[in-house]
Amino acid sequence: MKNEQKIVALVGMCGSGKSEVADVFTKAGYQYLRLGQITLDEVKHRGLEPKEENERPIREEFRKNYGPAAFAILNFPKIEKMLANSRPVICDGLYSWSEYKEFKKKYGDGFLVVSVFAPPKLRYARLEDRSSRYKDDPKMKYRSFSRTEAESRDYAEIEKIEKGGPIAMADYMLVNIRSIEELREGTNKIIQQIQND
Repeated sequence: MKNEQKIVALVGMCGSGKSEVADVFTKAGYQYLRLGQITLDEVKHRGLEPKEENERPIREEFRKNYGPAAFAILNFPKIEKMLANSRPVICDGLYSWSEYKEFKKKYGDGFLVVSVFAPPKLRYARLEDRSSRYKDDPKMKYRSFSRTEAESRDYAEIEKIEKGGPIAMADYMLVNIRSIEELREGTNKIIQQIQND
């Protein structure tokens, strides 16, 4: 696969900084795809309020119907269309070990993973603060969660979909515990490494 057609997936727990990292990739010319957008689209389609208690059953339904790699399989057609533009793709929100394996099977060395880490206490504080910082967010990229919702989501992602696997197998890791400027600087270094490989 050509270097310009790389697919980079971001993995990390909710509130770790994946969306901020994705923004840096898009500014560097990557096409953006949020893997979990299909859940929010379905929530809206069913006329439900977008919140964790409505989203989780839909995510689980997708996995029941399409298997544990559902979010990879359901997004592959979108990714293929994007790759036709001969520009790399940044996928925000790789969730499961099964998805990771499906991406690797389909794209081989053209698929890379960047893990974004922040400790739970810091992530939960960020998630609670989002509602005041991101008022105009129609795609709900920066949604707020209470500490209880975020912790519940963490446990579900680790226990039910084995999110730890892709984090452990990541090609690159960003530790997001300081300023947004440091996160962006670290992301730009990774983009440079990817381009040079």
